[in-house]
Amino acid sequence: MRVNSMIVALLTAPAARAFTAHTTRKLSPFLTSSSIATNQQGQHTHLQCSRNSRLFSSSTSSVEQLSSTSVGTPSTPFDDGTGPFEITTPIYYVNDKPHIGHAYTSLACDVIARYMRLSGRDVYFLSGTDEHGQKVETTAKDKGMDPQSFCDEVSQSFRDLLGLLNISNDEFIRTTEGHHKEAVQHFWKELADKGAIYLGSYEGWYSVRDECYYNESELVDGKAPTGAEVTWMKKEDSYFFKLSDYQDELLEYYESHPDFIAPKSRRNEVVSFVKGGLKDLSISRTTFDWGVPVPGDDDHVMYVWLDALTNYMSALGYPNKEEGSNFDKFWPASLHVVGKDILRFHAVYWPAFLLAAGLPLPKRIFAHGWWTKDGEKISKSLGNVIDPVDLINTYGVDPTRFFLMSEVNFGSDGDFSDQKMIYKVNANLSNELGNLNQRIMTLVFKNCNKAVPAEIGALTEEDEALLATAASLRERTGEAISTQSIDKYVQNMVSMVWDANKYIDVQAPWVLKKTDTERMNTVLYVLMEVMRHIAVLYQPLMPTSSNVILDQLGVPEDEREFEHLGKEECKILLGREVGKPKAVFPRFEVPETVKA
Repeated sequence: MRVNSMIVALLTAPAARAFTAHTTRKLSPFLTSSSIATNQQGQHTHLQCSRNSRLFSSSTSSVEQLSSTSVGTPSTPFDDGTGPFEITTPIYYVNDKPHIGHAYTSLACDVIARYMRLSGRDVYFLSGTDEHGQKVETTAKDKGMDPQSFCDEVSQSFRDLLGLLNISNDEFIRTTEGHHKEAVQHFWKELADKGAIYLGSYEGWYSVRDECYYNESELVDGKAPTGAEVTWMKKEDSYFFKLSDYQDELLEYYESHPDFIAPKSRRNEVVSFVKGGLKDLSISRTTFDWGVPVPGDDDHVMYVWLDALTNYMSALGYPNKEEGSNFDKFWPASLHVVGKDILRFHAVYWPAFLLAAGLPLPKRIFAHGWWTKDGEKISKSLGNVIDPVDLINTYGVDPTRFFLMSEVNFGSDGDFSDQKMIYKVNANLSNELGNLNQRIMTLVFKNCNKAVPAEIGALTEEDEALLATAASLRERTGEAISTQSIDKYVQNMVSMVWDANKYIDVQAPWVLKKTDTERMNTVLYVLMEVMRHIAVLYQPLMPTSSNVILDQLGVPEDEREFEHLGKEECKILLGREVGKPKAVFPRFEVPETVKA
């Protein structure tokens, strides 16, 4: 794929207006209906302000929202908005290399974790790999490797992907680590001591790919609901968890905690499944060895999901539950983010295990959808598997992050195509955000002595309106992130950029430089201040690009958290020197093969 240099729309005033108006209106998928009134220039009052004085002394109360310096996020029924916040990806199964689904889950958690940190929250972001089970043992054998060496190799590929995607996880746990296995065995003993485990025998349908037992009634055309092959397990000794004892308690919990499972459609699926009746769950195997041994019975290894789910606590130091420990601080987890295919394990088995052990349940479980490619299911047999590393190499890290988090409603299924990605990245990033920043900074650099304007005039209603919209951006994006509506967070950001583009077209500072330099200075200053809000609040989604913009604006590195948005002393400093601007986002051409 060939990358062109970004087109800088700083030509004549009509050309600049035409470029922005045409490209944004034609390509933006998040257009807003808001408009800015015709410019009404009034008498200007000279404002020459120091860092600590009020820059906008003529502002109305709506603009005073910019002074909000609160720490935290909007509270919800499942989160107080201020306390410690543990967010987790599922630990990824190491039977194969990472794909787009793994990248998607990790990115979603990263956006939320970064937003929470920038809001002043104490965050623990956990990811890792699930390395036990029959499928891992079989795959390693097929490759002529011992299971541990195989796990070491594949686990590293997941860790490498997190680095490539600029994921900010605080911990990467592996279920083959000694401290995790000790934690799992302790958890087993807690369940056994509570009378929740007994020895019996099992036979039935089992999917090695899913590492899941299925009832006869669940099979679809002889396969698991996920499409995986199932095999009949001959009768073997097995320890069982008394899952059936917790059916009513789970249903009561779902009823009293309606936000425990999201989205609502997934909650309804879980409730329906549990109402259909729960059978006791086989939680040990004797036909393979690659797993955590059952305490006191080395002939058995634990069911891989009991092992895997415990990672959310073992990473926090469980069984150490003493005051001041990480477990004491961060448990119960604030949010588990999972794919819809593993919701049953997280929303039925996991809370039942915790109820049996007398431990608090996680506050919320969010299940997202699957990706297709060009309208088709992704599979190796079709040869359409999407490698996230290829996306990064082709489009870059931040454009990849942007597309995956903005293309679909988080929680729904999504379809990937190179054409969709190119159009969205060109429209929202190159044409709108990147072009806006380039226009602002080039005008400032060329017309204000390579510095932020030293003096500005009084603000007009149009200035006030745009600044007020920017001031409310943190609240609006916070509400979206707090409910895992990541796509709405992005829509709010794209809409803010769109409003700023309309403002610069209407105000036309390239014309004002010939007729009213004071007004030009004011318009450019307002735009820089709005861009500061945009770049600060875009950091969770596009951390590298946002910080490039903040560097160009001259925002100090220690003034880029959300609390700084409303502080007077953190606003763009009048008279500060600026460097020659550089393009932030490239523009991509659509190859003929993609057009076809």
